Amino acid sequence: MSFIIEQQAIGLKSKGTTMDKIKPNFVLFDLDGTLIDSVPDLSFCVDEMMRQVGMPVRGEALVRNWLGNGVRRLVERALVGSDESMPAQELMDRAYPIFLDLYKHNNSLRSTIYDGVVEGLKWMLTQGYRIACVTNKPQIFAIPLLKDKGLYDYFEFVISGDSCAEKKPHPMPLLNAAKRMNFTPESGLMIGDSRSDIKAARSAGLHIFCMTYGYNHGEDIHDYEPDVTLDSFTELANYIETKIG
Repeated sequence: MSFIIEQQAIGLKSKGTTMDKIKPNFVLFDLDGTLIDSVPDLSFCVDEMMRQVGMPVRGEALVRNWLGNGVRRLVERALVGSDESMPAQELMDRAYPIFLDLYKHNNSLRSTIYDGVVEGLKWMLTQGYRIACVTNKPQIFAIPLLKDKGLYDYFEFVISGDSCAEKKPHPMPLLNAAKRMNFTPESGLMIGDSRSDIKAARSAGLHIFCMTYGYNHGEDIHDYEPDVTLDSFTELANYIETKIG
């Protein structure tokens, strides 16, 4: 089933192109960098882990650029101080359990919901849209974070980083979500903040909107050409058609 398109075109914020409002059958939301700014908690845990293994702390600015591929990859990047290389396995085996234990107890203490997120999710539901969360964060962290911040009940289900054999940027989690919704992927929309979200959505066949405030390895999200860029969830009504009526 394809998108229902309104006749009046509206402008994209990327590349100066235009696109009609869309009426997707389902909408998937990323978590970190899209719904919640989780960097303060993640940065605290990274730095404390680094102290415990006798290495220099990394700081919030670097951690913010290392997110997007799950907590294991974050720890690998922190240990080598780079987005490119990998740590020695012995160091990883020692540091990773430390991080997991720290994050278990510091999952939502400092993290905050982005302005406009609650209003946007409520609008989606009042319009009759079916929505789910698809994140690379492991379930043991994703579910408590969403519940602690009062967002869990907005979603029909949550697909976490360990729900499927692959994580974003692989399309598998998005295809799994479409299957659970009983819709074709091409009739869905992904809302995220990073190149991983864009690659996953493009591979799965979904439309992709991206938030300008999220985590994208320090790169401008416009360079990856999402269909739409948004500064706030309160702008969703400008690009998504009213479903009811």
